[in-house]
Amino acid sequence: MQHMNTGPDAEKLLNRIRTRTFTIGIMGLGYVGLPLAMSSLEAGFRVIGFDIDQSRVALLNRGESGIKHLPGPAIQQAVESKRFRATSDFSELSMPDAILIAVPTPLTRNREPNLSFVENSARSIAERLRPGQLVVLESTTWPGTTREIVRPLLEATNLVVGKDFFLAYSPEREDPGNEVHTTTSVPKVIGADDPSSLEVAQALYSQIIVRTVPVTSTATAEAVKLTENIFRSVNIALVNELKVIFDRMGIDVWEVIEAAKTKPFGYMAFYPGPGLGGHCIPIDPFYLTWKAREYEVATRFIELAGEVNTNMPHYVVDRLVEALDRRARRGLNESRILLIGMAYKKNVGDTRESPSLRLIDLMERRGAVVDYHDPYVPEIPATREYAELAGRRSVDISVDRLASFDAVVITTDHDAIDWKTVVEGAKLVVDTRNVCARFHVSAPNVVKA
Repeated sequence: MQHMNTGPDAEKLLNRIRTRTFTIGIMGLGYVGLPLAMSSLEAGFRVIGFDIDQSRVALLNRGESGIKHLPGPAIQQAVESKRFRATSDFSELSMPDAILIAVPTPLTRNREPNLSFVENSARSIAERLRPGQLVVLESTTWPGTTREIVRPLLEATNLVVGKDFFLAYSPEREDPGNEVHTTTSVPKVIGADDPSSLEVAQALYSQIIVRTVPVTSTATAEAVKLTENIFRSVNIALVNELKVIFDRMGIDVWEVIEAAKTKPFGYMAFYPGPGLGGHCIPIDPFYLTWKAREYEVATRFIELAGEVNTNMPHYVVDRLVEALDRRARRGLNESRILLIGMAYKKNVGDTRESPSLRLIDLMERRGAVVDYHDPYVPEIPATREYAELAGRRSVDISVDRLASFDAVVITTDHDAIDWKTVVEGAKLVVDTRNVCARFHVSAPNVVKA
């Protein structure tokens, strides 16, 4: 990286980054913030984690990660060596040299951006902001948030970006449970609105991440993240729609995709499912559609994709109703249904925006009695939209238990589940992930959805 003519505060920070006498503060210790903390610790930095959840803070200070796919021993070792600690005391925000914001950016009930966590974080930082600190927003948001929301809150202290402190945006690229593409191995996009901030932020992340990708502004970096997730949303919507069309034609969409992806150019495989889950794809596209209204631009393509994906749980329930009618001569009302998979993706315990929550809600509204099994989610956590489901516990899937249900609906294809036992023990299996075919346990009682 070419060295710029920076001020004395930037030079001090750059030197402290190089010598590892630099402390990183991370706001938000969830699926993004905690892996970032662990990667920073591995790179030799000290880390202070900030979170409003006091139970989470206590858990981390005991050396437990609380997230199944993140190893606890690394946290425990960092705590014992006094290189990491967590706190809910935001008065300590003046201590770190850099503060990385990794807090949620959900949607309101009207599907509009809810930046309250980002705004509250920025206000908390502003109350303790000192000259020479670096602040980086990592939370996914609409282009312009760092410049239009975060910067004014921080500069209300009479400290100036690029002169007294440094401000950047670097979107998270976390994929929970992915053992190949980890926090440190995925290139990091960094944007800033002044040269000094960009240099300091890039210098820090280059010590933690395999490669940094600088862009010309915070808004550009914010747009990069939205583009990545909108790309996935649109392509998943496409295959979800193809699934419905091909099913009517008697064609297996999964077989089509497997054959199509043998083409070495011009095609990328995406797979259908019961609906979108996770924090990114179901939410992020709507941050851009909301912002686009300010510029009087219609986002028909993005909104259509959202509509198709949002409708998938309804499609799965319709397929279940059809299968019960044809195979068991009964309706969904008073039927006993087992949902296999509460996490939104396989081999993790992450239930954020999981379509399984919506499926339970839809089925129970129609009179079904629903249980679930998920080895990664022993208990459904509290959610805003489905508060009544909180506290429900996973049931076992012994052969006897499976036989007691009128149908089993597979929503998450965890590798740890014995799919052969599921197919042999269940009266009816509605498979939304094609997992039965992939594990070569297809049978006449299996219906794809």
